[in-house]
Amino acid sequence: MTTPIGEIPPSFSDRCKRIFLGKPLTTDQLDSERLSNPVALGALSPDAISSTAYGPEQIMIELLPAAGMAAFALLLPITGVVLLILVLVTASYRQVVMVYARSGGAYMVARDNFGPRTSQIAAAALLIDYVVTVAVQPAAGTVAVVSAIPPLRPYYLEITVAVVVLMCLANLRGLRQSGRAFAVITYAFVMMITLTIVVGLVREFVWGLPKYDPQQIVGAVPVHQGGGLVMGATVLVVLRAFANGGTSLTGVEAISNAINSFRRPEGVNARRVLTVMA
Repeated sequence: MTTPIGEIPPSFSDRCKRIFLGKPLTTDQLDSERLSNPVALGALSPDAISSTAYGPEQIMIELLPAAGMAAFALLLPITGVVLLILVLVTASYRQVVMVYARSGGAYMVARDNFGPRTSQIAAAALLIDYVVTVAVQPAAGTVAVVSAIPPLRPYYLEITVAVVVLMCLANLRGLRQSGRAFAVITYAFVMMITLTIVVGLVREFVWGLPKYDPQQIVGAVPVHQGGGLVMGATVLVVLRAFANGGTSLTGVEAISNAINSFRRPEGVNARRVLTVMA
């Protein structure tokens, strides 16, 4: 095949990129990559929405060894505090997306109001947040998979790394293509969580859920006697449990960092999606 005069033939690396990531887009073509609100909710919200699967679990991991069964009495109050912070963060971001209708989020707010040095701190915090998100979510998902399919347990690390690589490739293919794929997964996840809650409520009120006596469970070991806060769950343990549950807040800033991915008016649409996500 001949190459037109004045046109540089693609290199081997360029051909590989086009196979895995698709054709590169010009600036004019990027307008067609803008997302509708339903797709944007599915594409930009998985970080925050999926944390509902592992947030309470991370709280219990910290509380159970110290408080025993009393940990269940502390779970809802700690989760309530996390949800209160989520409301405050969402209310702040709702105003940010209306004023700063461009990508950057906390970095842009800090740069315009407090100067470049403060904005660098905000940028570093965002990078740490995304690293924590990428580390926690695939790991938590892999734990759920290997617990359901025990033969996969020896390949825990390989599965986690493979998931991270697939997420990277999907994001690099562009918002429109990856957004639709993530949207299907996100809505399926929300439906399954909702179905789990509904089935649990129906079973509780119609048939009654089974209740287990901890002293009769095989392998149970008595931890202590008395209240969890007095005997085991000290203030430090409760604070560590709260910090673990705080991972549920990772990803809330994703919408404010990608406002230019929304259709016009960007600020209004981003605000609506942010509210629904929260």
